[in-house]
Amino acid sequence: MRVAVTAKEASVDGPVDPRFGRARYLLVVDTETGETDVHDNEVNLNAAQGAGIQTAGNLAQLNVSAVITGHAGPNAFRALSASGIAVYTGAEGTVAEAVESFNNGKLVEAKSADVEGHWL
Repeated sequence: MRVAVTAKEASVDGPVDPRFGRARYLLVVDTETGETDVHDNEVNLNAAQGAGIQTAGNLAQLNVSAVITGHAGPNAFRALSASGIAVYTGAEGTVAEAVESFNNGKLVEAKSADVEGHWL
């Protein structure tokens, strides 16, 4: 399964970014092989508005099945859900630790946004 993790650094050893739309990087991890692709999200990091929706659209194009992040606002959550991407919030620690928690069933799929829009 291909999952995206919001990250502050371009490495699985770096911390999870708690922000979805304004995360600095998106790391796409194949949970079976561990192969990781790094995607720069700087354009949305600095967006005046619509960062969550744009980031969700980018993930849909990357064919991920799920996203692991700290928090997701309502617009991003709707865009991800419409694209069939499951959302797992509450992730912390490193990207590698978040993926391990996901693989071990320790992260629960979110049923709705957990922060207001434009949360920083």
